[in-house]
Amino acid sequence: MFQVSTFEFNHIQVNCYIIWDAETHDCAIVDPGMSSPAEQATLQQYIEQNDLNPKLILLTHGHVDHLAGLRQMCERYGLPVTMHPEGRKLLKQAEVYGSMLGFNVNNMDDLEVQEIHDNDVISIENGKLKIENLANASNNSQPSTLNSQFKIECRYVPGHCPGSICYVLHDEKTVLTGDAIFHFSIGRTDLPGGDFDLLVEKLQSRVLTLPDDYRILPGHGIPSMVWKEKKYNPFLK
Repeated sequence: MFQVSTFEFNHIQVNCYIIWDAETHDCAIVDPGMSSPAEQATLQQYIEQNDLNPKLILLTHGHVDHLAGLRQMCERYGLPVTMHPEGRKLLKQAEVYGSMLGFNVNNMDDLEVQEIHDNDVISIENGKLKIENLANASNNSQPSTLNSQFKIECRYVPGHCPGSICYVLHDEKTVLTGDAIFHFSIGRTDLPGGDFDLLVEKLQSRVLTLPDDYRILPGHGIPSMVWKEKKYNPFLK
């Protein structure tokens, strides 16, 4: 069973999440937006106090407010950043955008990237990371990682920016949406690579098709529910 812990970091108030398995203590860090040594210490202290084993560093997308502490996490735990390949351009531009938005971040060009795609399922079995595509798994007679206790489904939801991924935890009836959707709102689409029509279409087909009782954990602000967004979100009604 997963635990999902929430932290709010930096002056743009990004939600960083730790997803962890209560049995194995394997964990994933989602959107490490820490922008100060104090914020980095807060996250690391939580990991150490709960005896967690970081196995994944996930990005919902490549905007600098969501990855201000990425380099420190990758180097501390010896892990690549796991993200959609369409977001790599933003990763390379993090230093430039950071200087414009008040973040002191180094160039991210040299970080190792583990690519994920739409319909991939990430799992951890015996401490080892596996990535399997749902379409391929359904046609494969070999044992599937879909039987793993620790599994996260990836749904590609661009429109806010290229490379935006939502992470679905089906056993917990939860989806982490980054900046694609918020409580009664959606992500802005006036930044480079934004596309309003595409975002609305992807939210309707990839997020609102989840069961009504699924919880939405966004990249900023308070949680919501799928049924609430279907009924009350003015952009999606």
